[in-house]
Amino acid sequence: MKSTVLKPVFIPAVVFITLLVIFTFINPALSKDIFTTTKNFIADKFGWLYMLSVSIFTIFALFLAFSPYGKFKLGPDQSKPDYSNFSWFSMLFSAGMGIGIMFWGVAEPIVHYANPPIGEQSIQSAKDAMGIVFFHWGLNAWSIYAIVGLVLAYFSFRHGLPLTIRSALYPLIGDKIYGKIGHSVDTIAVLGTIFGVATTLGFGVLQINSGLNYVFDVEVGINTQIILIVLICAIALASVISGLDSGIKKLSILNVYLAGFLLLFVFVAGPTFYLFDAFIQNIGTYLSSIVEKTFNLYTYEEKSSWMSSWTLFYWAWWISWAPFVGMFIARVSRGRTIREFIIGVLFLPAGFTFLWMTVFGNSALYSILNEGYTILATAVSNDVSIALFKFLELYPFSTITSIFAIVLVAVFFITSSDSGSLVVDTISSGGKINNPVWQRVFWAISQGVVAIAMLLAGGLEALQSASIIIALPFALVMLVSCWGVFKALNLELIRSESLKHHMNAGRHGKISGTWNSRLSRIIEFPKVAETKRFINEDIIEAMNTVETELEKYSWVVEVSNDKEKAISKLRVEHSNDFDFIYEVRARNYDTPPYAYPDSVNPTKEQKKYARAEVFLQDGNKAYDIYGYDVDAIITDIIDQFEKHRHFLNNTSSLNPVIPVD
Repeated sequence: MKSTVLKPVFIPAVVFITLLVIFTFINPALSKDIFTTTKNFIADKFGWLYMLSVSIFTIFALFLAFSPYGKFKLGPDQSKPDYSNFSWFSMLFSAGMGIGIMFWGVAEPIVHYANPPIGEQSIQSAKDAMGIVFFHWGLNAWSIYAIVGLVLAYFSFRHGLPLTIRSALYPLIGDKIYGKIGHSVDTIAVLGTIFGVATTLGFGVLQINSGLNYVFDVEVGINTQIILIVLICAIALASVISGLDSGIKKLSILNVYLAGFLLLFVFVAGPTFYLFDAFIQNIGTYLSSIVEKTFNLYTYEEKSSWMSSWTLFYWAWWISWAPFVGMFIARVSRGRTIREFIIGVLFLPAGFTFLWMTVFGNSALYSILNEGYTILATAVSNDVSIALFKFLELYPFSTITSIFAIVLVAVFFITSSDSGSLVVDTISSGGKINNPVWQRVFWAISQGVVAIAMLLAGGLEALQSASIIIALPFALVMLVSCWGVFKALNLELIRSESLKHHMNAGRHGKISGTWNSRLSRIIEFPKVAETKRFINEDIIEAMNTVETELEKYSWVVEVSNDKEKAISKLRVEHSNDFDFIYEVRARNYDTPPYAYPDSVNPTKEQKKYARAEVFLQDGNKAYDIYGYDVDAIITDIIDQFEKHRHFLNNTSSLNPVIPVD
């Protein structure tokens, strides 16, 4: 299969990654110093930008969900979701934060309890620790993913633009997205995805190494971690080659089942009723402090080092990972409304994450505060990657559950790797989906190589530094994207209201023949062949008549007809504005029970019928014009054309506009 890579995106990204990897392998010590210095500079000078950006993303996502814009679909109006709710949620969760909650579920609450940003270790610091954990893994984090996913799904599935980040800029710069600006944005997205996924893979392999050391006494070290990355990436290639439905979907569902089993085990074997209390209190603490925490930079406490290691790192990690997770959830969310999409992406995974963090984090804190298991805090302070396995020592069958946890992390590892490969391949191919297998394989290998390079350059600290650095330019891209999608949605809302409220006479014109023929049309459901003939002949005749008349006024009109599918389409070009599209399609349905009197037993052919349904720019208008005579069809076309012109008149100052396919 011929290569589909977009060279202006693919080549700069590959060159940058190659140079960085080579430099890191040649001089890892200097690489570590550069990473650390750059991270500290960005955290010190631009920490405010990360915090402000994330607050904007959260407010904007919630605004879209509960505004009139929420009714629009991520796809044509008649589109349906491609995946069931459970499959959809499974893929959201596995791609979004799977490895993260495995790595930090026990470690982070203990670290914040033992070394709080303000004050000393105490009961209050334990309470505050869970509040910080919920803040880092809550709505703010998922709003980042929601915004990028929404932007991609809306412009691609509803308006036919490429499934890449550049499409969000179309309402602002028009066709320039296909030039240098668009290439630069997509290159940043590729680099952000590669380094974001590499960071996650780095966390995963550190935890797997610690688990293998705990269970099988395997040496902890960079050599072991490199071998693990190579082995797991090799396994991930099989899933990459299988594709979205065969590989990623099944692995994602497996992830949810495995994670749910481990969660249930700890919940039942641990302080169950204490966890009920803790969960409710954690939610209350989170809701009551979210605004204060969202804008808190610890300016007066001079905690810049704590901020760069925790909150700023998390925001940068989510932002750098947003092109990957955003595009992935966009691809699996076609057909859902904006409201359904945002509520699903924000609240479902965040709710599960809150439950996970409560069960693991509060159980760990309970063991320290109430059972005197202080060795856990000491172990986590020395090595955060050992936290989960040291915690599982408290429970029955610790060896078995530790092996189970290792397998779960590995499966999350594989899911993140193959999902990331799929996404980077799409971006670097200009939004094309069905690309040669070697391209996905190339990116899967690249992610592993970058993860190895980051581990050589300083392990956990280098991974954090890479995320903070690469997230800065993409945060700016996301802010511009918010304005772009708002402008596009506002335009669509104006159009929707214009078409709804603009009244004109003769809504659908007249029906051919007498009242007898009209009654016949109502009670006799047309056969599929009859509807197809009507669309391929009568509809085309009416469209050709309109075309001839408009061409007298120098309009560029195109009439097309797919006889096999029975789709007739008229397009009137409007330079630098929405084209007018009037399309009629044959849609097959099962004949309803009320179609015939009880005394009639329909034949097999009569059990199916077809409607000649009208489609405009934004999808199916859900009315049937089968049986209209040619004059009535022409009248309906003109009615819709008049409404379209009314819409354009109301939006003449809003340019450039998004194209409609």
